[in-house]
Amino acid sequence: MLRRSLENRDAQTRQLQDAVTNVEKHFGELCQIFAAYVRKTARLRDKADLLVNEINGYASTETPNLKQGLKNFADEFAKLQDYRQAEVERLEAKVVEPLKAYGTIVKMKRAETELQRATMDATRTTRHLEETIDNFEKQKIKDIKTIFSEFITIEMLFHGKALEVYTAAYQNIQKIDEEEDLEVFRNSLYPPDYTSRLDIVRANSKSPLQRSLSAKCVSGTGQLSTCRLRKEQQANDDDEDEELDVTEEEN
Repeated sequence: MLRRSLENRDAQTRQLQDAVTNVEKHFGELCQIFAAYVRKTARLRDKADLLVNEINGYASTETPNLKQGLKNFADEFAKLQDYRQAEVERLEAKVVEPLKAYGTIVKMKRAETELQRATMDATRTTRHLEETIDNFEKQKIKDIKTIFSEFITIEMLFHGKALEVYTAAYQNIQKIDEEEDLEVFRNSLYPPDYTSRLDIVRANSKSPLQRSLSAKCVSGTGQLSTCRLRKEQQANDDDEDEELDVTEEEN
């Protein structure tokens, strides 16, 4: 009877130790990977902040509609990083820390097992080991459900907000009036006084020879006109003289 009790106790002790070792191994791995996930998310937030700054800087150099659209996009994207920061903090508190705490729990359970074996008789030890194993498994399952439920809830909350923000950001980009901005750009290339200034440049660009020829053409035209008038006046005078001569002869 005693031998059987000792065998049962040893079997239960090994079972508990195996369970504790298994949890220690896998919970440790989960803790490290979740912690890396949180760090990656935090780095993504930092890169997004840099992107927001660059978009704002570029927007300030652009045409009005594009400028406003990009700034509105940057505002929405910055808002998303606030939600991402909340995601990081919640994951750290609700997922990483509870998993990290299992390192302490595992050590306590292992010490408790050794203590029971050393201080109790076989029958009492077997009963306490059964309770310990049962409580450990029950707590482990409960904790796993809680941790993973928190992870899913936190991620769903973030991605739900992200969908809202990205929808608004998309609409801001689509509202950019391409034709109006193109007109503004074209007007910036040809200011209102462009034509008058161009005429002045063209006038000033004529060579001295071209200006001299133009002046001579004008002068020559005037001289020809004067000569033509003189000839016409002389012809009229001659006609009048002839008419006078004919009249005198008739008389």
